[in-house]
Amino acid sequence: MNPKVDAFIFKAKKWQDEMEELRRILLSCALIEEFKWGVPCYTFQKSNLILLGGFKDYCVLSFAKGALLKDPNGILIQQTENSQSVRIIRFTNLKEIREKQALLKTYIFEAIEAEKAGMKVILKRNSDLVLPEELLAKFQLDAQFKHAFEALTPGRQRGYCLFFSAPKQVSTREIRIEKYHQQILNGKGITDCTCGLSKKPPNCDGSHKYI
Repeated sequence: MNPKVDAFIFKAKKWQDEMEELRRILLSCALIEEFKWGVPCYTFQKSNLILLGGFKDYCVLSFAKGALLKDPNGILIQQTENSQSVRIIRFTNLKEIREKQALLKTYIFEAIEAEKAGMKVILKRNSDLVLPEELLAKFQLDAQFKHAFEALTPGRQRGYCLFFSAPKQVSTREIRIEKYHQQILNGKGITDCTCGLSKKPPNCDGSHKYI
């Protein structure tokens, strides 16, 4: 048991009992308890398998490669249409967790077996990304910027495209592109820390601003 997880659950405003129960189930499956990105992370053979977290209306188990699981009971949720790999299971009370304990272990052990087999989620190619016209125009004016964007990981490219395309007004889309111009040149994604360190905690102490 990782003491950082003890502190995380103790400080939680909601779902303390539920997260303790989920934690017990996860540890009973012989996973290693770590603390990454500010949340409890359960690993198998040094690979991130499941995250434990709490939100306003529910707490969750987040399966890093949940898309590989069969899910005959239909309890896995694709949180957004752009979540290609991650699938979550939501909980709203302790009784529900206890009733589903055996079922949850089935999903956990299936995730472990998928990791043992070296299975990987086949991610969609970014060739189907629709780049906003304002971004394409910026590429024509700034070859270095275009090269930096194309060098980003597919997930980071997709994140930027969705964010840049969201506003209805052209001026707002252009402002967003300019705002993140330097961050893209620095090879960082839209949610990466601006402190100069590689990613979110544990590499960052959490005091820095995330955009």
